[in-house]
Amino acid sequence: MEESRDTFRHKGLRKKMVELLQENGITDKRVLEAMNKIPRHLFIDSIFEDNMYQDVAFQIGASQTISKPSTVAYQSQLMDVQKGEKILEIGTGSGYQTSVLCELGAKVFSIERHKILHTASKSLLESMGYRPRLHFGDGYEGLPHFAPFDKVLVTCGASDIPKKLVEQLKIGGKMIIPIGEDVQKMYELTKLSDGDVSLVKYGEFKFVPMLNKKVSV
Repeated sequence: MEESRDTFRHKGLRKKMVELLQENGITDKRVLEAMNKIPRHLFIDSIFEDNMYQDVAFQIGASQTISKPSTVAYQSQLMDVQKGEKILEIGTGSGYQTSVLCELGAKVFSIERHKILHTASKSLLESMGYRPRLHFGDGYEGLPHFAPFDKVLVTCGASDIPKKLVEQLKIGGKMIIPIGEDVQKMYELTKLSDGDVSLVKYGEFKFVPMLNKKVSV
């Protein structure tokens, strides 16, 4: 990446962001290293220049947001990504969380329902040297042709557990998903040998809603 796109100032702000994440309980060194390496500002409109490394969510168009760094770090830590794992991400959005998964060594398959965001994130991630398999489609449908997945990460608030995504998890596979309406609880779901799931519930978060159907404009 050209130095002009990631200056010493950006790197300094990113280092402070990571230190704050550590202070707030993020302990996975691989996640912290990945987020210290990835230029988050490239995923955000330049009008937010002064606040791009603060723990804030920003609008990215199509009524969607890039999650707060603490939320990205928390979900990434719960995912416990192992190198080479096949991971399905629901909600590509800006592509920032996608880049974190790539940096952690995952084979990433990501779905975005907004064509404008799918196109923009594909272009940016390619320019940064990442090669996830990005798809324009309905996250509720998943990607059955590429299943089973080791893990699934949902980056938008679902009203319930999407059955088709559970079906696309391998036995013993894990899904991290926020569930709820206005405010969501973070769930860690593990698929059992009988096809049922076990659930662990974590704290409250706020995500944009998970919706079906593609949006082409």
